[in-house]
Amino acid sequence: MMHKIERRPKVDDSHLNHPHPLIKQLYARRGVLAEQEQLHPSKLLRPDNMKGIQLAAKLVAEAIVSGKKIVIIGDFDADGATSTAVCLLALRALGCSNVDYLIPNRFDYGYGLSPELVPLAKQQGADLLLTVDNGISSIEGVEAAKQAGLQVVITDHHLPGENLPRADAIVNPNQHGCMFASKSIAGCGVAFYLMLAIRSELRQQGAFAHRPEPNLSELLDIVALGTVADVVALDANNRILVQAGLRRVRQGKCRPGITSLLEVAKRQPWKTVASDFGFAVGPRINAAGRLDEMSHGVELLISDNPLLARQLAEELDGLNAERRDIEQGMQEQALVQLQKLDLDPEQLPFGFALYQSDWHQGVIGILASRIKERYHRPVVVFANGDQGQLKGSCRSIKGVHMRDLLELLNSRHPGLIIKFGGHAMAAGLSIDASRFDEFQQAFTRVLEETVDPSLLTGIILSDGSLTGSQITLETAFAIREAGPWGQGFEEPVFDGVFTIVQQRIVGEKHLKLILDTPCGQSFDAIAFNIDLKAWPNNQATQVELAYRLDVNEFRGAQSVQLMVEQITAL
Repeated sequence: MMHKIERRPKVDDSHLNHPHPLIKQLYARRGVLAEQEQLHPSKLLRPDNMKGIQLAAKLVAEAIVSGKKIVIIGDFDADGATSTAVCLLALRALGCSNVDYLIPNRFDYGYGLSPELVPLAKQQGADLLLTVDNGISSIEGVEAAKQAGLQVVITDHHLPGENLPRADAIVNPNQHGCMFASKSIAGCGVAFYLMLAIRSELRQQGAFAHRPEPNLSELLDIVALGTVADVVALDANNRILVQAGLRRVRQGKCRPGITSLLEVAKRQPWKTVASDFGFAVGPRINAAGRLDEMSHGVELLISDNPLLARQLAEELDGLNAERRDIEQGMQEQALVQLQKLDLDPEQLPFGFALYQSDWHQGVIGILASRIKERYHRPVVVFANGDQGQLKGSCRSIKGVHMRDLLELLNSRHPGLIIKFGGHAMAAGLSIDASRFDEFQQAFTRVLEETVDPSLLTGIILSDGSLTGSQITLETAFAIREAGPWGQGFEEPVFDGVFTIVQQRIVGEKHLKLILDTPCGQSFDAIAFNIDLKAWPNNQATQVELAYRLDVNEFRGAQSVQLMVEQITAL
């Protein structure tokens, strides 16, 4: 599906004093009110305004001082793994010698602190459960933990439901009444803030009178990875966290596991940018939770042994390759399903709910993302779960709040959804296998009744056209340095008309191009995952591009390269 290109309007940038006029305008268009000093660590929001954090810090600090066993309950994605690693490393540095973690296997226990997980935590000798990146919807699990005599401290960032679990303390910026300004903070960010508050509590108790106070900023490389990998909006606070973490990576001060993952992904640590976390490191961490045990990802992140870290990184790299193969097969099967529907490109349904009995439960989220990107529609993909249930993973588009949509659907069809939770752009749910057709119809109907059709046209926001004199290595490096870019603070995209001088297929489905500008300048470009059947194979074809500027490095030489987001033959 082709997207409509819309240019961002030019805005007043006189309040900025950046030396590069293009960067100055890019910042202004993204709402930057002051120059890059906004990314200084001193501008980081303080923990004090995070509701429940003082109580949570007191409870955990008391557990540390009294020698209680703390068990961290993590999640099986990159945000959950990084959250778990941050808490493990921080608690140990804060003097806790009695801490362990437990991450539910998605195939056996599902998401979060479930009642079935409590006996496992008890077997580990738990006195206090600390959830990270989960817990806000674990009403039954928290109740089971309380009945088992355990304290429960929840840290989460997912949207809460109508009722909250009966935990001893809840730290979640999205809970009602929380004044913390960054509502987009990832689970690892919330966990990091709690560790800061625990350090402050222990400091007040005199815990560091005779030993050094730990420097928790050493964990920011892990926080940055989790923040980018969870695709949360990069508001100013998140950008500070990511920038600080990237700085540690570039300076060679990051965890051995992150260095190893960058290396197996053929990235150079000293040149790391946020997209390397999003497209190279994050997927390899996620592969552990999708196909195996996320404990591999946690052990990689907490390891101080470079040799062990490299071994674990290579294992995760292999799992990620396996995941890609599974995903490719599932995507082909899903497209066959959609082709059988004989869909009119001009009259696509408002959304898709798909299911196939042999689809892999750990990969359905990625498949939902791919179908969403292809058709610009909300998508739910199901796979077989336990006890006659289907597990679903949802992905949405801007303007369609997936969790709210599921809540509305649940209120209209009580009992159809067994459980659900998530964010605006991504969610998960369970239904009875016998009710898939009923869900499919109800899902489509609620979309048709609530979604503005104009939202179903994909839009690429462009920062305008560049002259040939602007398409330079200097500009590409300036844009790279002006980051971090990411969700909610999108990397600049430009548009323009070019003439194809040469084109060839590389890697079976990628289009390598040499393009001429109207002024006769030539540039290299590459378009990934092109629908080659629909692409005209004519020389000297004029095309309109939406593209990003990048630096291509080959045999020590650097050149500017256009990374094509969309290509349209004119």
